Amino acid sequence: MVEPGVPPNAGLLIFILTVTKGSMAKQIARGKRSKKVETLPLGPENFMIMGLGVLVIIAGYIALAIGPIEGFLPLVLAPILLVLGYCVIIPVGILFKKSYIQSANSSQTPSQV
Repeated sequence: MVEPGVPPNAGLLIFILTVTKGSMAKQIARGKRSKKVETLPLGPENFMIMGLGVLVIIAGYIALAIGPIEGFLPLVLAPILLVLGYCVIIPVGILFKKSYIQSANSSQTPSQV
């Protein structure tokens, strides 16, 4: 029988909290919890590339707003800048890793240089 004022699934919620709280206490007592150093997956180079992409996108929107409706800037330059910013520079900024450059430089032998 459910008492008035108590939701019918309150027992399940109390059970889940009890079970998870007990298992967490056991992990801490055993010393299983490891201290991880959280770092950002993107480095400063990534943010600089993405910042460049944002600047190119802003330049594209400015070119879209300036000039006559059927001019060179809104019809030709603005779409090129916007596609370049959204589809090329921003994804390169996300996917770029500094290790790509280091591995390419280290794979060359002195005879290849």
